[in-house]
Amino acid sequence: MRVHICAVGRLRAGPEKDLIDDYLNRFDRTGRALGLGPARVIEVEDKKNGGMPAEAALLRRAIPAGSLICVMDERGRVESSPGFANRLGGWRDQGRGDLCFVIGGADGIDKELRRDADHALSFGKMVWPHMMVRVMLTEQLYRATSILSGGPYHRI
Repeated sequence: MRVHICAVGRLRAGPEKDLIDDYLNRFDRTGRALGLGPARVIEVEDKKNGGMPAEAALLRRAIPAGSLICVMDERGRVESSPGFANRLGGWRDQGRGDLCFVIGGADGIDKELRRDADHALSFGKMVWPHMMVRVMLTEQLYRATSILSGGPYHRI
């Protein structure tokens, strides 16, 4: 199952990008044997400052056709790491070819796109900067492959 992270905004070189690249490389290496990956980041940018509806239109165009859509939203479901790993494995086992995680801009994700999503995931009730959400999501993707493979990275 290919994994896509469709996000508003451009990530420049720096510590966040280094972490994301590292976790995505780990995910790809560990996930390959599990039928997960590759993973890639697709960035969109609302250069006309059209707000959430414009961002949603750009995100919709970036989401690969037929993808299962999971929005990252503070109103979403809070899951444990093992729970997230099981969900990821379940989506894979359903034969889904593409999974797309959607990360909105500074104001979040347009309500129409949230409504159309298959799942909403939250990293808690606090609002996180979208660049940090990318880091946390990629780390959790790698952690999920470690859990599913029985690796030592995740300890309970």
